[in-house]
Amino acid sequence: MRIYAQRRGRLAGQLVGDLAVLVWTVVWAGVGIAADAAVAALAGPARETARTARDLAGQLGEAATSAGQVPGLGEQLRRPFDGASGSLGDLVATADRQAATIERLATATGWLVFLVPVTTVLLLWLPRRIRFVRRARAAQRFIDTGADLDLFALRALANQPMHVLAAISDDPVRAWRAGDPRVVDALAEVELRDAGLTLPRQVRR
Repeated sequence: MRIYAQRRGRLAGQLVGDLAVLVWTVVWAGVGIAADAAVAALAGPARETARTARDLAGQLGEAATSAGQVPGLGEQLRRPFDGASGSLGDLVATADRQAATIERLATATGWLVFLVPVTTVLLLWLPRRIRFVRRARAAQRFIDTGADLDLFALRALANQPMHVLAAISDDPVRAWRAGDPRVVDALAEVELRDAGLTLPRQVRR
């Protein structure tokens, strides 16, 4: 399967285009990663709050355990510590949920920043590349023998502008019908050029 044109000018254009798409994709991948990191950084305060509250809740839990060991007054003494520890537990859960939400938003933002510009370019670039590959593959099947050149000559008569045909022959249709090898080869060459292919040496006449 032919991916690139044989002609240098067309080949250079395709290589530059493919490289540009690759660079564009890499650049926006970097931008997407940076956007992800920037938004995810907003989760830092929530994570820090959760960590601090979790440590404090642990300390209050230890204090409650110690207070509960006081004979006769243990239950009463540990009650405020348990209440504060429970409130801090709620704060930890809330802060963790906020941080998780921000991180999910960061991931979605990073992918969105990457996908929108890259998909837009791919929708413009990929169909053209696919059309070229399909056209070149189909054309390649018909340029193995001199007889096949009549097909490309006929397509040139149907597709090429009048000034292109006039530059080949004053009466290209009559020359094609007569099987003039010079005109048939010239017409086929013009049509193959649009497909990015060259006329094989073994079928030049």
